[in-house]
Amino acid sequence: MVKSNYIIELSNITKEYTDKVVLDDVSLSVKKGEFLTILGPSGCGKTTLLRLLAGFNSATKGEIRIAGEVMTDVPPHLRPVNTVFQRYALFPNYNVFDNIAFGLKLQKVDKKEIEQRVKRALKMVGMTDYEHRDVTSLSGGQQQRVAIARAIVNRPQVLLLDEPLAALDLKMRKDMQMELKEMHRSLGITFVYVTHDQEEALTLSDTIVVMNEGVIQQIGTPTDIYNEPCNAFVADFIGESNILNATMIRDRLVRFMGKEFECIDEGFGENVEVDVVVRPEDVYIIRNAEAAMFHGTVRSCIFKGVHYEMFVDTPDGYEIMIQDYNCFEVGSEVGMMIKPADIHVMRKERTENTIEGTMIDSTHVEILGESFECEEQEGIASGDKVDVSFSFDAVELTDDSEDGISWGTIRFILYKGDRYHLTVRTDEGENVYVDTHDVWEDLDEVGITIAPSALRISKRQDK
Repeated sequence: MVKSNYIIELSNITKEYTDKVVLDDVSLSVKKGEFLTILGPSGCGKTTLLRLLAGFNSATKGEIRIAGEVMTDVPPHLRPVNTVFQRYALFPNYNVFDNIAFGLKLQKVDKKEIEQRVKRALKMVGMTDYEHRDVTSLSGGQQQRVAIARAIVNRPQVLLLDEPLAALDLKMRKDMQMELKEMHRSLGITFVYVTHDQEEALTLSDTIVVMNEGVIQQIGTPTDIYNEPCNAFVADFIGESNILNATMIRDRLVRFMGKEFECIDEGFGENVEVDVVVRPEDVYIIRNAEAAMFHGTVRSCIFKGVHYEMFVDTPDGYEIMIQDYNCFEVGSEVGMMIKPADIHVMRKERTENTIEGTMIDSTHVEILGESFECEEQEGIASGDKVDVSFSFDAVELTDDSEDGISWGTIRFILYKGDRYHLTVRTDEGENVYVDTHDVWEDLDEVGITIAPSALRISKRQDK
């Protein structure tokens, strides 16, 4: 039997609660000694995934293997893992030594060995002279070191870290990032780290897993994730980006902002709707106006310490973010260029809304939990299951949820240079995607209206 190089293997993991799927058919393999970070917004399922690995929750479906052994139903204390929590979970009535030694004492390890292992763990986290200190007298960073020492003293094969630096201030968090990276190198064990901080993930990780709504969006090295995002969500979530609607005219030629640009991407087809991402550091302001690919007016310019961050408005109504070492005054006219290799083309996840519905009568269809008026349908009877399609810009949102036919909550906002692309989650759990020039906030409750003429209805085929 060939021994696997993976210490963790998750196969088709699904976690469901009464009314929600938190993890949807997730499969993931982690190499021995790897520093893997699970990254995503709040509610994406990353902490649930970590808790399944630790054994604190059980999967609805799927299999978990750790070190080659099936661990799907094995209790936490029998798994070769230890967890470091965001809130440390130290015992306030124990000193540093006794907090670290707690697990070893439960295992009835010899007293002399406990002392040796605790001192070795304290040395690894830079806390050698603190063994008799009261944990309540320690700073947040020191308490976090004690929590890590308590985890590694048990010699786990895998260390699980659930947003362990979130409670620290910015400077301490950056210092601890470097210490964690050094600890990982010296310990040689597998780290699985959960965070919503993109910079933290890029700094620490060998591999990043980007999640959203219980689904893995992309797995790759920090460089791959940043330079080659697979979709608009990843591009927006990892660092600053200019994300724009575009059309792939043919191989190596893409059109956006009303202009054609040479690129290096191939295999998308001809005249295909795509998204492009251009990082702000890859838009060059040039002084030779004739050599510029497009022009604009500097609307804002803010010094960020290393570079200036500028927003430039183009005559066609687009807003472009630029990061440059040079300052250009607000109101100045500038020329810009983008190199072909700096334009990254991505396939669109969708080009319109398509929702399952039920015909009520020839001029009404039930979607999003409500009755929507539609144009008269022929050949579709009352009660028939149908697919209802409509464009992103056909959806009208109101700030009073009672003014719409249906209603929902804004769950994701993506700026695309001249408009916002919104994800609106309805009370029925359906997602409606909306293009709008109006400014909304995350978690705003909105009314949803769609004109009858915008609904395209087709009878669902039995599968």
